[in-house]
Amino acid sequence: MLFGKLLPREGNFFEMFNQHAARIVEAAHAFSRLVANYSDAGLRERYTREVDAAERAADRVTHEVNRLIHKTFITPIDRDQIHTLINTMDDVADLIQDSAETMSLYDLRQVNEEITRLTDLSVKCCERLQDAVGLIARLADASTAEAALKTCEEIDRLESDADRVMRSAMSKLFREEPDVREVLKLKAIYELLETVTDKCEDVANVIEGIVLENS
Repeated sequence: MLFGKLLPREGNFFEMFNQHAARIVEAAHAFSRLVANYSDAGLRERYTREVDAAERAADRVTHEVNRLIHKTFITPIDRDQIHTLINTMDDVADLIQDSAETMSLYDLRQVNEEITRLTDLSVKCCERLQDAVGLIARLADASTAEAALKTCEEIDRLESDADRVMRSAMSKLFREEPDVREVLKLKAIYELLETVTDKCEDVANVIEGIVLENS
């Protein structure tokens, strides 16, 4: 067991989960400000850079977690759960960045009510994701485990709300927008924003599995 003795017994995974979740929320808030100030080209560029910076910071945490998995002899929770959790969280940050990039690449001229509503739901999902992630380290406490499950349920409800908003937005788009190019632009953006909430739900599902196995 000499090899095991040479490796750290536990990495600081919970702290890194929290760091990553904070970067997700930073990206979500920057994207929300981007949407709120979309008519101002200068602010639009500024908040796009902030989204990019938060996503890159989240990437660095992901790489460190994946590196540490292979260098740690005993992990605080199952290795597969650590790997799945951090990479699914990273997908959330990536999708927020993709949303900002798509709006720029497609030269979207203005945002509408549907984009604003989907953005608001995405931000709420990311904030609740951060809350749930922050509870993982204390799942041995029954009340904390219950709070984590309730938070995951809230994320599920927010995802369902976003799904309904997107269906309504798509219906309106195909009924009322005569410009095919605008249809394609808006459809892509709606789908990306709804997928942010889908991916938050995926994170919630991973957390629920961790709760059930470790509480």
